[in-house]
Amino acid sequence: MVQDQVYLEKCISLAKQSVKEGGGPFSAIIVQNGDILAEANNRVTLDHDPTAHAEVCAIRQACRKLSSFELKKTVLYASSEPCPMCLAAIYWARIPEVVYINTCFEARQAGFDDSFIYQQLNLPHQEKKLHITQTPLQSLQNEAKLIFTDWLQKADRVDY
Repeated sequence: MVQDQVYLEKCISLAKQSVKEGGGPFSAIIVQNGDILAEANNRVTLDHDPTAHAEVCAIRQACRKLSSFELKKTVLYASSEPCPMCLAAIYWARIPEVVYINTCFEARQAGFDDSFIYQQLNLPHQEKKLHITQTPLQSLQNEAKLIFTDWLQKADRVDY
């Protein structure tokens, strides 16, 4: 718990710095065995990249540092509760623990409202605001399925 406080205080400092530099008010740190692997701020507006959330940027850094797409023995510390995209990235990276400070409700009060995304994720495709359809072209569906067959038959594939 004492160690958590140190990393969370660093998250606060990084988020404050991000705001001063024109980034979003978010930060994330990834720690493994007491060592900081990565630290990042929200860079959405600075990089013109809607995926450049602090958690995603930290995951990218940590994975490069470890030359791995898995972060199984790490802890992600964040200045705020991860949004749906970041949460999905955390699951894909197989990070087993997240410790955060601000809640999504507090983020919403600051103008960062993810409730629409959460609502949309639970709807059937035909009810979503985003127009999502599968192509009706059977020839394309068949060809695309063969890619999965090729993948499954690949002896040197790396499962993820």
